[in-house]
Order: sequence, then structure tokens, then C-alpha cells
Amino acid sequence: MKYSVDEITWAAQLASIVEVCSEKPGNVHINQSFGDANPFDFFAGAVSIGPVFQRVKDLSVGDIVLKGVESRSKLSSTNVNLGILLLLAPLAKASVKCESGSGTPAIKDSLKDVLDELSEDDAVAVFRAIRLSNAGGIGHVDRYDVREDPQGITLLDAMYLAQERDSIAKEYVTNFAITFEVSLPSLKDTLGRGTTLRDAILHTYLVILAEIPDTLIARKLGFGEAFEVSKKAFEAIKRGSIFTLSGREAIKDLDCYLRDEKHARNPGTTADLTVSGLFLFFLDSIRCGTVSSYLGRW
Repeated sequence: MKYSVDEITWAAQLASIVEVCSEKPGNVHINQSFGDANPFDFFAGAVSIGPVFQRVKDLSVGDIVLKGVESRSKLSSTNVNLGILLLLAPLAKASVKCESGSGTPAIKDSLKDVLDELSEDDAVAVFRAIRLSNAGGIGHVDRYDVREDPQGITLLDAMYLAQERDSIAKEYVTNFAITFEVSLPSLKDTLGRGTTLRDAILHTYLVILAEIPDTLIARKLGFGEAFEVSKKAFEAIKRGSIFTLSGREAIKDLDCYLRDEKHARNPGTTADLTVSGLFLFFLDSIRCGTVSSYLGRW
């Protein structure tokens, strides 16, 4: 069953807002800013994407990403949602196109066709969005450098080439395996244990970080450091995560380890993958009329 444009837009905006409100270690959140970004930059980013997702039926994946970045740039000068747009654009297209079945399985089935249909124009639009965002830690590559428009490759081709250095690119190649198999299940399971929404987001973030080394950290400091951060996230989970005093102390220790003046250890990709799980969760919650109960459990 197709989701409505309003349901998709609300889910995208809600996911973007509540993720930054949860106190995730190493990230900007409601009580922690960076020198060049604060939570209101993220709120502005969430507001700015609304009109873009209202056009989800007409825009391509690449256009959603580019127009989303262009809209954000009118409200905030900081790159707060490139990764979110890259993840939510194909999920939104799949949500508005799914013909049979219902819920998350129908979106997942529809998503494969969306990814297979990605074009060269999508690649050009996304490369331009990356340049406009001035995304951190990109570096230089020998082929199809984002500093130039790609020639003769689709967006899916480009993601294949980037998958080893970028977990978001790998999502395109694996039919969003992290989102469907780690992010969303962890969120639902944690909420099912009676936690608050903010704690469920925090725990989901830790689960993703423990299982998948953050590729934003890896691009800045190398995969050795990214693996070290994942080990510390795993230790926080092993000690009980949000469910025990010891776990919460480990989360505080992780936060201290991740924070420095340059924010080089900011697990930004992990935060984006948390948002994609939240997007799917809110889609069904909005459809079922239960979203207000989860927001009431903040």
C-alpha cells in the first residue's frame, strides 16, 4: 500500500528532529553544540526538507537530494542533512511507489526497483549536492571524484565504487541492509521494552556504532580509529547501555572520548543511519495513529 506524500514528509521531518534531540555521544544534540553547528541548525534542516518531500512523486532521487541541500542552505550554512537526504530520498520514493503488501516489507520490496532505476542524472545531481554541502572528510579519489560531474555512470554505479569508504553508499548496494536489519529492529525492540523514545534512539545509535565502524570517522582518522570507537560502543552495550547505571557511565565515557575541538571523532554517519530507521518507524506509526503515544514517551 502506498504511503501518502504527507505521511512521508512528516516522517522525514520527525525523524530528523527527534534524532538530534537524543543525547548521543559525540554528536550535536539538544544539550550539546559544535563550534560550527548547534541543534537549531538541524531543526532548520528538518524544516527545510518539507517542501522537497512534498514533491516526492515528481522528483528523482538525485533531485530530492540536491533540492534538499539547496533548501537547507537558505536556512543554515552548516551541512546538517546531506547524509539524511541520501538515505531518505530512495526510501521516500519506495514508500510512495509500493503497490502490494503493507508496511516495511512492501517498502523494502519497492526499494530495489528504485535503486535499479537510478540514472546518470541522479549521479550528477548528488555530486553537485555533495559539493554544495562541502561535506567533510571526502578526500580525493582517482575515478569519479565528486569535485567534478560524473560522466557515464549511474548513481548506483557511483555508490558501488564508494561502498568500502562510505556506509551510506553501501546502503544503496545492499538494499539498505543496515537500515532494515539493524537500525529499525533495534529501535522497535528497545521501545518494546518500555523505554522512552530518547533512550531508544540513543541505544539504537550505539548498536549501529558497535556493529558498523563509522565511515565519517574513518575518512578523517582512518579505519583503525573507527574500529576503536566501535569497540568502545560495544563495551557500553556490554555494560548495559541505557538499561544500567554502569552502561550509562560507559556512554558518558564514550562521549568524552569522542569530543575534541575539531570533532574528528563525530560519528555522523551513524547518526544518519539512526534517522533512516526512525523514518521507517514513524511512517508506520503515523499510518497506525500511534505516533503521538511515542512522542508522549519522550
